Amino acid sequence: MKYSYLLINLCTVFFPVVLSFDKRVQFYKSWKFIWPGMAITGFFFLFWDVLFTLKGVWSFNPAYIIGINFFGLPLEEILFFLTVPFACIFIYACLNYYVKWLMPHRLTGIISSMMVLLSLLMLIFFYSRLYTAVTFGLLLLLVLLLQYLFKAEWLNRFYIAYAVALVPFYLVNGMLTSIPIVLYNNAENIGHRVGTIPFEDHFYLMTLLLMNIGFFEYFRRKEIAK
Repeated sequence: MKYSYLLINLCTVFFPVVLSFDKRVQFYKSWKFIWPGMAITGFFFLFWDVLFTLKGVWSFNPAYIIGINFFGLPLEEILFFLTVPFACIFIYACLNYYVKWLMPHRLTGIISSMMVLLSLLMLIFFYSRLYTAVTFGLLLLLVLLLQYLFKAEWLNRFYIAYAVALVPFYLVNGMLTSIPIVLYNNAENIGHRVGTIPFEDHFYLMTLLLMNIGFFEYFRRKEIAK
């Protein structure tokens, strides 16, 4: 169905938008902190997306997109960088409100160290695979900056939110890769999948969310400081 990818985007964002007006979390009040970071991150990832599409790292099944394209990307793919970050930041905000337990900073440091080690290993052994190398190269840079340079206090909450976000991720990405709507060139990734989802997609999501939530926290705290 031509509207499949568009419907997936709409379903992804529907409940986060509606529930933003919940009287307890009141997520709508935080929207103004989301847009600047989403614009910066979206521009970066869309540039990456255009290049990868041109290089044949992935492509889009014309049977499931409406056919409106910008710079070689379907409109639905561009919307993906709005709907998915919005939904995940909503999850992050809800967990911050409802979950009072905080991951110990020592455990946060261990997880960050594991991400650094994994990224280094992937870069060493799969440097010739474009999707793998770029994904883990960016993840390595972000974790090093946030954990060890900026010492971001919100990382302990981020890792919890990321784990929860994997649930809708498997639903959304599962549909995108099983129908399939997004087609991957296995010559540019390690070729291992969780179900139909490429291994790298899990860490692509992590980098996408690290940037979006990082900017969200930056703009939110900047406003509070005023």
